[in-house]
Amino acid sequence: MKTILKLLFVSSAIIFFTSCKNETTNDSGAAAESSNKSVVQKQKQGQAFIDDDESTPNVLQIAMGSPDHTTLVAAVQAAELENALVNAGPLMVFAPTNEAFDALPAGTVEDLLKPENKEKLASILKHHVTPGNYSKDFLKKFKKVGQADGNDAKVEVNGDDVIVGGAKIIASVPAGNGIVHIVDKVILPTN
Repeated sequence: MKTILKLLFVSSAIIFFTSCKNETTNDSGAAAESSNKSVVQKQKQGQAFIDDDESTPNVLQIAMGSPDHTTLVAAVQAAELENALVNAGPLMVFAPTNEAFDALPAGTVEDLLKPENKEKLASILKHHVTPGNYSKDFLKKFKKVGQADGNDAKVEVNGDDVIVGGAKIIASVPAGNGIVHIVDKVILPTN
């Protein structure tokens, strides 16, 4: 018991001392700037913001590296879902192209990107994610897939084409934490 208490005390002391700031400055502007930087850094915490050039890119890194998915990346960032897309998974992401977002009614994307619509945007984006790591061919065996928003998306097969929630898979990219299926439409929940 004494050993456990001693470990707790030492751990608490380490946490306390490492969280203290060693900030000494005579310039109040420099202190304010440092304070602002720490606020920005707090907003960008988690696995999504760790630089890693050695492992296989995760689903978020694949989207961020694609010039055809800038709208999707902007939406993920606006909904603050970056960390959800870098977890261990496996995750299967149906990634609409910029053209798919452009096909939505005029003003839809701009409206969804507003801070007051963050929850609605997050719900739509979660409808593009499901647990698993299934190839396009393996998806042909499914009638539906359960999405991260709690709804299902219907799976249809038309020849060699696989259509999920009305969006055709046009390409697939393996990821370190799953797979990215590039789709030609935004998959909207039915409710």
